[in-house]
Amino acid sequence: MAKTIFISFFVFLSAVLISCSDSSSKNPQIVNPANKADNSWQAPYPAHWWKSVPREQAKSWEILPQDAGIMEVVLSKRNELGLLSNFADASFVFHGVCYPTVEAFWQMMKYPETENDPRWTWAKKWKYTREEVSQMNGYAAKSAGGYANFLMEKNNANWVTFEGKVFPFATKEPAEHYNLIYAALIEKLRQNPIVLEVLMKTNDLKLLPDHGVSEKSPREWHYYLLWMDIREQLKKNQLSLVTTEDLSLKTCKGHNN
Repeated sequence: MAKTIFISFFVFLSAVLISCSDSSSKNPQIVNPANKADNSWQAPYPAHWWKSVPREQAKSWEILPQDAGIMEVVLSKRNELGLLSNFADASFVFHGVCYPTVEAFWQMMKYPETENDPRWTWAKKWKYTREEVSQMNGYAAKSAGGYANFLMEKNNANWVTFEGKVFPFATKEPAEHYNLIYAALIEKLRQNPIVLEVLMKTNDLKLLPDHGVSEKSPREWHYYLLWMDIREQLKKNQLSLVTTEDLSLKTCKGHNN
């Protein structure tokens, strides 16, 4: 009888241990307090960059500051790191035109540019003009871009325009659209000292987005990667901080629509 009880207990204990092992491997977010990583690497940086935010307060799309791993930081819009977002209100002049946000510049390219632009035929009346989108704040521009995306998909079009030039919008390898966005980020940094300061303050940290981005998306969708590339160029003195744009034109402010 005692032998039977012992065997039963051994089987039960083994099952529990296996169950615990499987549970921990399937749920990596469950961290054993005794095995928590040493956060001393955060010492040179502002502590609030990793300040925990209650999950119930998060936006549906949001990746929170505390979700970063070792030597990582989320470019959260909850602190100054949000200045590196395409949505941030950090106006810049690019090719002689002032844009309140990088997002406005990005989404503007989806809209008809000239009188004979074939995109005019895609809708009886477009919701916005190209000029209107170019002066929107980040969220308004994103919404306007969503409308343009619908028309692009409906017409099987994967192209946009800038200064009369037609080029592919989404490409597997960096191309014209990527080059324009990269150049726009550099001008944003050159013309807004606070953006430069925030970027360089991140030093060698791996930058992460505060929202989901598909790994299959074109490289310019991964703005955080572009900022790390720019940061590396600056460290190696491979990038001039002098702009050739006319800063007297830097007077725009983003609006809702």
